[in-house]
Amino acid sequence: MQHPHRQHRGRVIGSATAAAAALVAAGLTALGTGSAEAATARQVEALDRGVVSVHTDSGNLVSWRWLGTDPNDVSFNVYRAGTKVNPSPVTGSTNYFHSGAPAQADYTVRAIVNGVEQGDSVHAVQFRSGYKDVPLTPPAGGTTPDGVAYTYEANDASVGDLDGDGQLDFVLKWQPTNAKDNSQSGYTGNTIVDGIKLDGTRLWRVDLGRNIRSGAHYTQFQVYDYDGDGRAEVAMKTADGTTDGRGTVIGSSSADHRNSSGYVLSGPEYLTMFNGLTGAAMGTVDYVPARGTVSSWGDSYGNRVDRFLAGTAYLDGSRPSLITARGYYTRTVIAAWDWRGGAFTRRWTFDTNSSTNSGKGYDGQGNHQLSVADVDGDGKDEIVYGSMAVDDNGSGLWTTRNGHGDAMHVGDLDPSRAGLEEFKVDEDSSKPSSWMADARTGAVLWSTAADGDNGRGVSGDVWAGSAGAESWSSRADGVRNPKGTVVANRKPGSANFLSWWDGDPVRELLDGTHVDKYGTSADTRLLTGAGVHSNNGTKATPSLSGDLFGDWREEVVWPTTDNTALRIYSTPYETTTKITTLLHDTQYRTALAWQNTAYNQPPHPSFFLGDGMPTAPRPAVYAP
Repeated sequence: MQHPHRQHRGRVIGSATAAAAALVAAGLTALGTGSAEAATARQVEALDRGVVSVHTDSGNLVSWRWLGTDPNDVSFNVYRAGTKVNPSPVTGSTNYFHSGAPAQADYTVRAIVNGVEQGDSVHAVQFRSGYKDVPLTPPAGGTTPDGVAYTYEANDASVGDLDGDGQLDFVLKWQPTNAKDNSQSGYTGNTIVDGIKLDGTRLWRVDLGRNIRSGAHYTQFQVYDYDGDGRAEVAMKTADGTTDGRGTVIGSSSADHRNSSGYVLSGPEYLTMFNGLTGAAMGTVDYVPARGTVSSWGDSYGNRVDRFLAGTAYLDGSRPSLITARGYYTRTVIAAWDWRGGAFTRRWTFDTNSSTNSGKGYDGQGNHQLSVADVDGDGKDEIVYGSMAVDDNGSGLWTTRNGHGDAMHVGDLDPSRAGLEEFKVDEDSSKPSSWMADARTGAVLWSTAADGDNGRGVSGDVWAGSAGAESWSSRADGVRNPKGTVVANRKPGSANFLSWWDGDPVRELLDGTHVDKYGTSADTRLLTGAGVHSNNGTKATPSLSGDLFGDWREEVVWPTTDNTALRIYSTPYETTTKITTLLHDTQYRTALAWQNTAYNQPPHPSFFLGDGMPTAPRPAVYAP
């Protein structure tokens, strides 16, 4: 069988020219035509066609990926058990509705390149009841030193090709039922992380041990192919007693650094890169930034010292680096790491307390999450860290001095102006409750009046009645257009997540265990998850949501109520829009990687995806 993700390996498609492709293949940087800036192709996953078949009462919606490494003019044929079912090649989309077909119908897709039909794709993953279950085995519960019993719940998840077969696998965090917010005292059970294939095969289980406290702010795990070997690695903060996927203990197996309040405020802290296939710890270094003096982060009991963030960024414009961070209420330190040749190398460290940054307004500007995007258009990624941003070289880029908040969105929110924007909510009663800024300069474009702790805010094109993204928040009136003007008085019924779910490019509302379409009079329910639960308390987030399979629309992954499966929902709606898989848009792909960080936020691509959008750009990428 010929695998489509093998056919064009090393090809560079999109804004890179053929000459650029040759240079990239030689490991060199290509210069963009007519531009002084680098047009370097970015490393992405060598994915298979990702075919899915979603059964409805009327038949099956078959959809598949248009890869970044496919030609611009590729078309497709759809086969059921070797018999072509589409009367003419599919050219304007990457989905096909096969009317009247049973749920168990077996599909493959064949690309047509330069008039020549290629070999079969992988067989479609069947969503026979509208969803696909990935079986899970919950860890055994336990009892903390103070006698409190706990069990485990499936929590946040991420994806990556752990074994190099072209199919995405899951990395799942198991959280004990006694997990704590940093502000809460008390012991917790251990945090457990599993690597799981789509069929439920567990590749490995990592036990982070007693010296990593459990909760939303303690463990941010990054899943990405950092060294370009075709398999994803998994990076996590570890400690004495962490046991890797092969049973090897990191540091001291007997050390217990917990104090009587359950906090871990002493003892070594590590950063470990785990093998995605085996779970083996391949490299461990001291965690940067170090804890130092607990009180220097804003309090003495352990709340603010252990506020961790993590991400993945293309700091050199071509290959991914790991981002680790600590602190955002007062001091902030961000470290950038390369994983090459089986070893960590620290690229740079940004510290708000350094002589370079002290007094410039970078301290106290962090959010409960970060975003990664090329905000200045130089081909390299920046770290948007709430109310401030750090350049690709580790230098401070800008700060609004608007302070800490709980949610932010970075993308092409206003397609009428050049570049990217950031929408953010704040909880400083003396600062704007929400605002939108130019992501390149930090210049605030508009803001709403101060109104205490504005805890929720969303920005995305959820309504075709107004151009560009709509922005709304819990403590500001109405729905605003990209210029800050109220264009609808009724706010959506939720202010949490977003999902491209139906057939048009307008995005839907994802909250709890349902997906809704916004309307100015009422929201319309499009999906209610069956037998599933949301995560992270009032945040009510899924384990993961994003373009994981099929065409560019987004899947939603929730754990089942009994935590014995991850239940994946994929859209049953046809679309006439053709967009390259969002997995090959690196701003979107790195957003999937950081989605599990602290207060989860939805991913945004590097281009405007919404009503009235121009033809979506093709990415300049290569698959190693």
